[in-house]
Amino acid sequence: MSHVLDRPIWSALTGRHEALSLGNALARRFAPSIHPFAATRDAGRECLAALAGITRPGETLLMLQRDEIPLPPGFVLTTEAAGVQMVASGALERIEDDRIERLDEADAAEMLDLATLTKPGPFTLKAQALGEFWGVRENGRLIAMAGERLKQEGLAEVSGVCTHPDARGQGWGKRLTLFVAGRIADRGEQPFLHTYAGNATAIALYERIGFRLRSRMNVAALTRLDD
Repeated sequence: MSHVLDRPIWSALTGRHEALSLGNALARRFAPSIHPFAATRDAGRECLAALAGITRPGETLLMLQRDEIPLPPGFVLTTEAAGVQMVASGALERIEDDRIERLDEADAAEMLDLATLTKPGPFTLKAQALGEFWGVRENGRLIAMAGERLKQEGLAEVSGVCTHPDARGQGWGKRLTLFVAGRIADRGEQPFLHTYAGNATAIALYERIGFRLRSRMNVAALTRLDD
């Protein structure tokens, strides 16, 4: 039996994030300015054709799901990778820290700069449309952040966890992950997250703080060819 997190993008785009999406009952995507995530209802030919119909020539979409990701006609595979999906397995440590502050639209450019430098995953100036982000500053400079991304009924993803190279080793990744996960749990939702299967350091950290492996995942970037 399938689970909403087997196809987390699809379940988000047809649920709590539907207002931010484009598409139909066969294929959906976030508005391009918000995120490159896209998904189809299933791997059927009609769904793959519908995905092409909401993608401009030369545009790249990012897909994430448990099943293998088929290549729609008219697309080329840009990159692919193995990922893991982890869920909070119980009550996590709660973090209270006055140095952690809520980030807003005025911080968007600095957040993008930090994400571009540290590469926690796809990030845009409008990432905050998906959920709250929190960060830490040192001498006025943003040195670490984390926030929320995909949301399903009763679930919310911790994402965008990153620390400036100058501030690594201070435990901010752990603290911010727990801080954001705690806020999700306070709403009565279960926190989950994704990372690359080869990132043993991150996986070990998430296991230590109370996340468990739920599923292996497939990640692929697909670019539509010019007509």
